Amino acid sequence: MAEIVQQRIEDRIPELEQLERVGLFTKNEVKSIIKRVTALEYKLHRLIINKEDFIAYIQYEINVLELIKKRRAHIHYHFKREEIEFPIIHRINNIFRRATNKWKDDVQMWLSHVAFCKKWSTKNQLSKVFSAMLAIHPDKPALWIMAAKSELEDRNSSESARHLFLRALRFHPNDKKVYQEYFRMELLHAEKLRKQKKELEKAEMNLVSVCTYSQILSGKLAEIVYRDATGKIKGAEFVISLLNIAAIFDFTKELQDSILQDLQTKYTEDNLTWDFMAKRELEAPGAGEELQTAKGRASEVSRREERCCQVYEEGLKSLNTEPMWTCYVAFCLERLKRKTNVQELKEKLQILLSSEDAEGATRVAMAATQRYSQSVTVWSLSLQTLMQLGSGDMGKLFQEALTHNGLQTVCSPVCSQRGRLSAVAAVAMEMKEKYLDWSYTVGGYKKARKTFTRECIAVNNNVDFFFQETPKMSNLRNYYERALQEFGSTDDDLWLDYIQEELGPQGQPENCGKIHWRAMKFLEGESVERFISKYTLLQTGHI
Repeated sequence: MAEIVQQRIEDRIPELEQLERVGLFTKNEVKSIIKRVTALEYKLHRLIINKEDFIAYIQYEINVLELIKKRRAHIHYHFKREEIEFPIIHRINNIFRRATNKWKDDVQMWLSHVAFCKKWSTKNQLSKVFSAMLAIHPDKPALWIMAAKSELEDRNSSESARHLFLRALRFHPNDKKVYQEYFRMELLHAEKLRKQKKELEKAEMNLVSVCTYSQILSGKLAEIVYRDATGKIKGAEFVISLLNIAAIFDFTKELQDSILQDLQTKYTEDNLTWDFMAKRELEAPGAGEELQTAKGRASEVSRREERCCQVYEEGLKSLNTEPMWTCYVAFCLERLKRKTNVQELKEKLQILLSSEDAEGATRVAMAATQRYSQSVTVWSLSLQTLMQLGSGDMGKLFQEALTHNGLQTVCSPVCSQRGRLSAVAAVAMEMKEKYLDWSYTVGGYKKARKTFTRECIAVNNNVDFFFQETPKMSNLRNYYERALQEFGSTDDDLWLDYIQEELGPQGQPENCGKIHWRAMKFLEGESVERFISKYTLLQTGHI
């Protein structure tokens, strides 16, 4: 063991001599490095090795790299990288390789290696790491997507990215996310080729080699991916997700029309289709001259919203269901929150949109709750509507909610306590948020803070409720800790937000390691994989 360690230390001598010779490190610092890495090397050659020892060694070497980078910038010395940094990077890759061979199931170790390769521009090594990782973890779609994106973005290789997506689909033939990202990749590749073609045309160069990709340029490969995906995965939601991706690119009009045609012919029995088609009317082009004046713009918005209502009503003729009504009502409420000036839309605010006044809208809202008495959403939306209209029937409808299904929702501060203690989590959460708003309105910040402190320890908390205010950092940590007690096993974004807060100007970055360790310990199932992927992106500056 001693001979191996000694040989590894001797292998470092050329780079250490260069560091001292060019003035990046002093003689004493070089001695200190030798002493430290000797101790680290011995730990890696013990009979019983620990993962923590590998991590500590890797982190030390990365710290040395970072220090070299800073000192180069300080003394403006940018030579001999091949003799100084390259051996260190090569050594770190070897340590990572030894660690992942020993602990193959540790996805975090693999992703840490990926993050290192990305940061220090070792692109060839990056492909090897992904290849080895996918051989061990082919059951994780997120890793296939990450590898394919890396080939496209880091190595500029659409062929390799396409190959990885096709391999991923062999392991995960019905995975929506894989298909969505594959579809997006083909469109990105087509967009890139189109830009290259334009540049060549400007330079009046030979376009023969580019024109051979005419099908790719028009998005035909993406269309093939779409056909294959929708042949295996059914549902309006998935088709709409692909349509939204295609809409990002300005050369996909034919593809969008084709997808839209499929949506309208195959999924008319899905409320999401009608909801999507109705909302598209808001984005329809209008008359140019009218839009130049405020009155003209308001008139155009009114016409668009009316067209949205017409689509919803057309959908209700063939799909008179609770989810369809819920989409319609949600749309009306959303437009009301935007303070629309369309009087007819205000009058049609709830369920049936044929009312011509507030009194009629109130009657319709109450009728809707009778028809769908088991729907929390309908009760909630109906009560919100009466609040918006200032109806005197609020109390009556609230009492009916209690007698019908034990439901309690937003009505007024007088009734709020019963609503906040509801056994229905969604209803209780909405009540608490409204109650917090009311507290701030009538009593200012101090009363709202007391309300928040009291409510966040009560039953049925929702993670969003913990962050209704913008507190100082000590209070924010307390809120995160309380939220994690409730949602720490499933909400990976909550852990990531906590880490980002500590990385912010008011935080303490040294706490991030502990938070990461706790997240890995408490998260369960797929939440762990999502957290690992996002944390890696955060480390590499992609979030």
